[in-house]
Amino acid sequence: MNVDNIAGRILYEDNHIMVVNKCAGEIIQTDQTGDITLSDVLKDYIKVRDNKPGNVFIGIVHRIDRPVSGAVIFTKTSKSLSRISGMFREGNIHKTYYAIVKNKPQIEEATLIHNLFRNKNINKSFICEKPSKNTKEAKLHYKLVCSSNTYFMLEIALMTGRHHQIRCQLAAIGCPIKGDLKYGYPRSNENGQISLHARKIEFIHPVKKNLITVTAPFPDNDLWGCFEIDK
Repeated sequence: MNVDNIAGRILYEDNHIMVVNKCAGEIIQTDQTGDITLSDVLKDYIKVRDNKPGNVFIGIVHRIDRPVSGAVIFTKTSKSLSRISGMFREGNIHKTYYAIVKNKPQIEEATLIHNLFRNKNINKSFICEKPSKNTKEAKLHYKLVCSSNTYFMLEIALMTGRHHQIRCQLAAIGCPIKGDLKYGYPRSNENGQISLHARKIEFIHPVKKNLITVTAPFPDNDLWGCFEIDK
């Protein structure tokens, strides 16, 4: 992960928060791989850019899966970390994703509600017919927005934030995301990426109290480029 390319991926920044366009394949915080994290790269970048003598604070309030790209919020103060974390818990952060799938959904626009069970041993979520103490309700709204000669693009409004929620729920309606082997797509994408992008994030600023709307450009590759979409 290169510090030099971070500046062009900062979508919004002030004294309190920073929103960054994460590349597919990057991790946000340390995992079992020991790979360099996006949060550490941001700390190094800010330390050099702002000539900070001490440690740089970067707060992590949410994550998107490693093979997924798109907008991620980081905080630059502990006060913002606490407030943004509370907004996520209360459902006051609104996230819109785009996914590329091979199969056209039978219903072009619908709300999906499932009971999800997370198996931590294999890092995968499953849909259960009935709720239980081990399941959590997952809810999203999707609509078909455009298609190419081969694929279909869905816009997804995420209404809950469950583990692998979009991946699992789209697979359940016969529309696994392109490249997502874990949830039933037959072939992988280059470098293990999947065609899911956190496109837009909206929230009330934790300190200034104004509405913040941030849009992350789509990945610059031929697959996303085959759709007639506003980059």
